[in-house]
Amino acid sequence: MSDKMEFRAEVHKMLDIVINSLYSEKQIFLRELISNASDACDKLKYMALTNQALMKGVGRLEIKIVPDAEKRTLKIEDNGIGMNRDDLIDHLGTIAKSGTADFVRNVKDNGSSMDLIGQFGVGFYSAFMVAEKVEILTRKAGEDKAWKWVSNGVDGFEISEAEKAGNGTEITLFLKEEEKQYTDTIYLRQIIRLYSDHISYPIIMNLGKNGEETVNTGSALWTRNKAEITTEQYKEFYHHVSKNFDEPWMTLHFKAEGNLEYTGLVFVPSTQPYDLFQPDRKNGLKLYVNRVFISDKVEELLPNYLRFVKGIIDSADLPLNISREMLQQNPLVAKIRNGTVSRILKELKKRAENYDDYMIFWNAFGTAFKEGIYEDFSNREEIASLSRFASTKGGDKLVSLDDYIGRMPAGQKAIYYITGDDVKVLENNPQLEAFKSKGLEVLLLVDPIDEFWTQVLTKYKDKEIKHISQADEDFVPDRKDAPKVKDEDLKKLTDRMAAVLNGDVAKVTVTEKLTTSPVSLTVENGQMSLHLERLMRNHQQQTAFASLKVLEVNPYHPLIIRLSELAAAEKDDVRVTEMTKILYDQALIAEGEAITNPSFFAEKLGEYMLKAL
Repeated sequence: MSDKMEFRAEVHKMLDIVINSLYSEKQIFLRELISNASDACDKLKYMALTNQALMKGVGRLEIKIVPDAEKRTLKIEDNGIGMNRDDLIDHLGTIAKSGTADFVRNVKDNGSSMDLIGQFGVGFYSAFMVAEKVEILTRKAGEDKAWKWVSNGVDGFEISEAEKAGNGTEITLFLKEEEKQYTDTIYLRQIIRLYSDHISYPIIMNLGKNGEETVNTGSALWTRNKAEITTEQYKEFYHHVSKNFDEPWMTLHFKAEGNLEYTGLVFVPSTQPYDLFQPDRKNGLKLYVNRVFISDKVEELLPNYLRFVKGIIDSADLPLNISREMLQQNPLVAKIRNGTVSRILKELKKRAENYDDYMIFWNAFGTAFKEGIYEDFSNREEIASLSRFASTKGGDKLVSLDDYIGRMPAGQKAIYYITGDDVKVLENNPQLEAFKSKGLEVLLLVDPIDEFWTQVLTKYKDKEIKHISQADEDFVPDRKDAPKVKDEDLKKLTDRMAAVLNGDVAKVTVTEKLTTSPVSLTVENGQMSLHLERLMRNHQQQTAFASLKVLEVNPYHPLIIRLSELAAAEKDDVRVTEMTKILYDQALIAEGEAITNPSFFAEKLGEYMLKAL
């Protein structure tokens, strides 16, 4: 005889949410049921501490998976604590009431502590995503009666007395026609290894005529003492968790203790993945709760500039939402994130002492890592200290900001930089001439992110960080006795050049900072650099972000002196016009910009070269 009962709560609404909306991937149901089975084993093991009789005849605690393709069923068995009639009604007849949560609460009320996975009471109902009917056969440890629970997940459930040898629970899923792939042992093995590989109890799959197989490793590497783990074991785990074929450049294994406890085992690869800069790339860390895989999509666990880091975080203290697929916005998440980031940065600082070794990391991930200077306010200066840059004095080696400061001559108060697309092009930029003549070092920044972090990190260790266009006049070359264009002629020349270049530049000015070049190109103060404008233009934003160009002329250069004479005499107007356009094109080329009329430039350059010969 069986009792027909209605679900408690708004059944149709709740089950519809659980079955059709709560989980993004159907295969999650197997993780949920295996997690429940693991909890049942944990409960029995805990209760047996004070009542050894509960373990009589139990043997090894384990979880079994029994697929049957002919019957289109999938069975999940455990020999854990089991349930009686009241448990079935309370915990499976009341949506979202969790037996695990009640159990943990009772344990804590008795002054004990225990960490269990399923504390929201809806995971079981995920079975109805793939099953048209679910049967449960269960017997509670220490009791003689067994019970059978049956439901189609729509109109209630039935409970009846049954027979079962030994305690534990068997859940049989009668799979929907379109879900018969869940009887495929190869597919099941993949799901179990993905989500439940580190469950501490053996997960044994029945292979029919081929016997049985223990599917999971059952040993969470990160829970073991570091002294017991070999380098090869770390490498194997890195390959498992990252799916990469390279060797880890850095391995960091740590355990945080105190009010919030969590374990981390993270790796920095030695090579850059192809999708490092793809916007839809997943965060590299996997989240586990008590060795059960929860998600690899928890963006809050690691900042974006460390997206190349692979590994796991395992904590029983994290509050999860009822689907277990997303973390709640909770201060605990921020604490884990901050603690993990701090440990990674600390380890990078150690590794940075070996230049050649650190360059393996920097060449692979430096561009992404520098994003942290812009994004991570609390760690901004530390990230900057770990960053490396090309410079006019670095030669073939990249330099740190501390290296730069250590080489600064007396009187220099700022760290100077210039941005562009290519180091070789920047090295020959006319705007560097004054700095070279004074022996001042300039950072050569060529990554797009350099345009942004330099706007937020304006000081480093009390030294201002300035674009070379903002350099003090004290750094101009000393040329008191050098020939120079007369002031009255300069005005005529700059006015004439501005008229020729009307529409191309906002104005033509005189600069004292050039030594060997006749002209250079810059922008009005406060506007974005030519490099940043070029980046914006490449993203079809040229109209909204156009900067006003300024052509600077060197009054000491022989070419400018001769040109000023022609402009002052108001003769040979065609030559002044042509030379102005050629000089402007030269300035564009020096800045890495495309010239507007390549044919004119090539033709006139050839003519003047021929005349020179």
